[in-house]
Amino acid sequence: MANYNLRINGNDYNVEVEDDTPLLWVLRDHIGLVGTKYSCGIAQCGACTVHVNGEAAFSCTLPVSSIGSDEITTIEGLSSEGDHPVQKAWDEVDTAQCGYCQAGQIMTAAAFLRKNPKPTMEEIENAMNRNLCRCGTYHKIREAVALAAKLK
Repeated sequence: MANYNLRINGNDYNVEVEDDTPLLWVLRDHIGLVGTKYSCGIAQCGACTVHVNGEAAFSCTLPVSSIGSDEITTIEGLSSEGDHPVQKAWDEVDTAQCGYCQAGQIMTAAAFLRKNPKPTMEEIENAMNRNLCRCGTYHKIREAVALAAKLK
């Protein structure tokens, strides 16, 4: 076991875990931030997406030992009021069905739009293609990302 000082959503946390513990389990089991979801566990679905220094990352395979002084943002830290443009667009488009993948989808979209604030639909589709949605709401996800770009 090792001690890790982590900066998550602007707050400092100290956890004692094994070096190879995935960040996802640190967030959920040790810190209590359960908005980031577990689904595949092999970085194939995107449900566990968080930001590491503003970049989208799959937390299910990211060992806590690799974090160092990086800034982590989870869905809980994206906006304290839930009014991030992507969150507002998700609500306006009524994107979610079951909702399980939505935190990961939103985090991927937010990181993408930070880099590309005026994307084409093709760019949106390419950026979001690593996040899976079992309900198949891909058309609404693309629509919400496009709307969020306009809201920024």
